[in-house]
Amino acid sequence: MAVSRRVRTFSAALAVAGIVGITGCGEEPTQKPSAERVAGQGSTKTPAFEMPVEKPNLLMITVDDLSSLDMDYLPSVRRLVGESGVTFTDAVAPTPICVPARASLLSGQYAHNHGAHTIHGPDGGYPSFDDSETLATSLQDAGYTTLFTGKYLNEYGEDGSRRDVPPGWDEWRATVDPSTYNYLGAKFNVNGRLVRPKGYSTTVITQQAQAALKDAKKRAARSGADPDGQAKPWFQWVNYVAPHVGGPTEKGDPKQRFPGTKGAIGVPVPDEQDRDVYADKPIPPQPNLFPEDRREFPKGSPSRKRPTQIEKDAYRISHQRRIESARSLDRNIASLLEGLKTSGELARTLVVFTSDNGFSTGYHNFNGKLWYYQETLGIPVLMSGPGVPKGREVGTPLTNPDIATTLLAAAGADDPHEPDGIDILPWLSAPEQTRVIPIEAWPTSDGTSRLWSGVRVGRWTYVELSTGGVELYDRVADPYEMNNLADDSAHAKTLSRLADLTEKYRDCSGDSCPKKMYAADRPLDLAGL
Repeated sequence: MAVSRRVRTFSAALAVAGIVGITGCGEEPTQKPSAERVAGQGSTKTPAFEMPVEKPNLLMITVDDLSSLDMDYLPSVRRLVGESGVTFTDAVAPTPICVPARASLLSGQYAHNHGAHTIHGPDGGYPSFDDSETLATSLQDAGYTTLFTGKYLNEYGEDGSRRDVPPGWDEWRATVDPSTYNYLGAKFNVNGRLVRPKGYSTTVITQQAQAALKDAKKRAARSGADPDGQAKPWFQWVNYVAPHVGGPTEKGDPKQRFPGTKGAIGVPVPDEQDRDVYADKPIPPQPNLFPEDRREFPKGSPSRKRPTQIEKDAYRISHQRRIESARSLDRNIASLLEGLKTSGELARTLVVFTSDNGFSTGYHNFNGKLWYYQETLGIPVLMSGPGVPKGREVGTPLTNPDIATTLLAAAGADDPHEPDGIDILPWLSAPEQTRVIPIEAWPTSDGTSRLWSGVRVGRWTYVELSTGGVELYDRVADPYEMNNLADDSAHAKTLSRLADLTEKYRDCSGDSCPKKMYAADRPLDLAGL
């Protein structure tokens, strides 16, 4: 296996949290923990939890730019995952863009700690992340066979990294940039050897993932079982490209329909059998879709934009291509899970299906991610497997760093760094909790200074923009975040306390990051946080 390494800067940044779910045969936990209130503090002790399977297999399935609204078009995933496990209703990507999210899944850290702040430029992309100690290296040290297939970090494969195999991976089948976004011709680094499989991206990634697991099992069989007689456990991360923007551009896409305008945007490429299945399907209507009143929003907010009719039409096509490409995701993920069920492995496999971030198709007047509104911060999460209750909605917040910490805890593995996140497994059967979650982002081409930062706490979202603007939303009274309360004197105390929390946790690390839980069925005293 060829392994080349290059020097990478390890700088401070904040992490994206992307989860969509966890899959496997859900089991009732051996005990249902309750949250015990700590006297005088308002926080709760972590409930007791014991994984019923020693060293379960771990399968993390991630997709790129999937919105919570897009889950309507993944019925098989919802059936195989949500109905046999839990659905998180308040999952958050603290830095809602590709690289920081994936680096958080690898490190268990917010982006200001793992250093991969954005996708390009200084402190951005693959060169910015030190992956010498990650989820993969820790699981490998804990006796797991580790496998990766699909998209890694943006810019992987460029600047001499085409044959890199990062530490910690026994099976490596990653797409190399810029071919990653060619839905009909991506190149893969297969354990140091470059290949170009034929076929549609989502299907090819599935085939490569299945081949990797098959090869790993053959090697394990040749080497013999563990001393306890059990097959060696494995961790597999399958990372799909869809529904990320890609090529080739095809007839009817915005780049062909609206050349020379701002509406000439890129869109995903659906599988041929799915193309135009949702022709003329409207963007799901919400009050914040193309809002006209921009007075409440400060300078620098995307809500101040005013898209032209051509741009609105392009966004609708983007939505169509996104949900059409989701159909292939649904088929292929079902194939992965059904294969594990057939082999008898699903019952002892904890599976995570997640998106790196959400996505807006016209909500708050923009098409994309990166910003702090619910459509982009919020991500769908499902979870099932050993110890996970069946058919339950979990309102306790979950973030990308939490996923890494949770998988390591399930495996009995050591964290590669002092974790910023928490292990969510003990809270799956407990009453709903809330917590403080730091949020922030950097410009896409320069990760040296923040674009915005803030916190999500219970019903509140608070953000400070680099332009000096401030936004405050009460997501219970105003779920579509249309009424900025930053200048409302009635909320001055709330604004001040959230500003203090932002300052306190903006550069938190490990145990200095907020990890306390607070019972969600009682009024949250911000002054006591």
